[in-house]
Amino acid sequence: MNEGTPDYRDSGLEFPADFVFGSATAAYQIEGAVRQDGRGPSIWDTFSHTPGRVLHGHTGDVADDHYHRLDSDLDLMKRMGLESYRFSIAWPRIQALGSGAVNPKGLAFYSRLVDGLLARGIAPIATLYHWDLPQALEDRGGWTNRDTSHRFAEYAHHMGEALGDRVAMWTTLNEPWCSAYLGYGSGVHAPGITSGRAALTAVHHLNLAHGLGLSALRDAVARPATQYSATLNLHVIRGVEDDESSPEAIRRIDALANRAFTGPMLRGAYPDDLIADTASVTDWRFVRPGDLELINQPIDVLGVNYYSTVTVRMWDGRTPRATADGHGEAAGSPWPGSTTVDFVQQPGPYTDMGWNIAPDGLEELLLSLREKFPTLPLMITENGAAFPDEVVEGRVHDERRIDYLRRHLTAAHRAMQQGVDLRGYQVWSLMDNFEWAYGYTKRFGIVHVDYDSLERTVKDSGHWYGELIRGRRIPE
Repeated sequence: MNEGTPDYRDSGLEFPADFVFGSATAAYQIEGAVRQDGRGPSIWDTFSHTPGRVLHGHTGDVADDHYHRLDSDLDLMKRMGLESYRFSIAWPRIQALGSGAVNPKGLAFYSRLVDGLLARGIAPIATLYHWDLPQALEDRGGWTNRDTSHRFAEYAHHMGEALGDRVAMWTTLNEPWCSAYLGYGSGVHAPGITSGRAALTAVHHLNLAHGLGLSALRDAVARPATQYSATLNLHVIRGVEDDESSPEAIRRIDALANRAFTGPMLRGAYPDDLIADTASVTDWRFVRPGDLELINQPIDVLGVNYYSTVTVRMWDGRTPRATADGHGEAAGSPWPGSTTVDFVQQPGPYTDMGWNIAPDGLEELLLSLREKFPTLPLMITENGAAFPDEVVEGRVHDERRIDYLRRHLTAAHRAMQQGVDLRGYQVWSLMDNFEWAYGYTKRFGIVHVDYDSLERTVKDSGHWYGELIRGRRIPE
């Protein structure tokens, strides 16, 4: 670290009384019970059961068994002092085929979850889509099929009718970048397709689903105080020092990773340079007249997921290439039209995911969003770190995670001091869980889960976070 560069380890920083501290999870990663009470298969059920797709052949069949341990998990959240809980709803638990009749047992589970949160004084933040598309819709093209956007709107309307009187905030999509580019471009996520055109088609239909879903929610929800949002994993992109190609690489990745979503959602247009960059991949004919007006719906809060930064340059064709944003080359690319961009290894330290720890990137991102969208409130909807934790004599001493959280909460506080309208922070994740293609090999939780006994143990980071919430300040 350069002399004079802040290390983001401030303590004693106070947060306002209305700042909301909570934690986040996703349905497929924690619920289990994948074949019970009318739930249909999702693309992640299919993907995880396909040999070679997920490390060690792990699946989400049981996960943390949250479906059967709901009440005890809610009690745990209460003991930890959480003020909010960001969870996702499994679409195939509501509509087994992604359309048609609603499953009453699925609705009952989420109704009991929301009621349980409210009874314990915890604000429910519901995400409609965290990657577990009903397999029946994927069989008809998934997010490359425009009809999926309309089925999503119907699903959103059902959930708004069922839970809209009690949910504090609705989020349409979680990280559509991952759904589109990792699911349909590189193929390292479900459904495992490797096509640049498919990835960009999915980008548009996810954006369309966001707009249609927001409209459907607003039609169904009568609760005046309800807030509506989308959550994006916006990339903080840096260039290689003294490399003249870096600005072009930054522009290209910014268009694909960030402006492909903020453009239509928040400005009502796709960036011209994105269209030009990808002209060899697709003609964008899937964008129909009126689509951008449907997508560009007002939101109350933008959810921001942040973990690390990326460093890029244009590949010179001679030197060895780095892997694409830490996801490996796979058979396809997550960067359609920009496969000549080289992702450069960044200096450490790193988390167990191999991601660099860069709290300054979070401050940079929040300030950039304030500059670009000055009237839009923000919430950090995911931030956290994976480390190889172990239970020793009943405790999990995860000092590195505490340090990670301290530094990133300091970055968030510094951004607020500079005028960023930041409303809350949801740590990822409440519990160790199924980490997608990494299976159960990566632990993000502030609560440890023994995957044999399913016993929960609050880590030192969970106790630290509870102390922060009670005192509304970063502990000494």
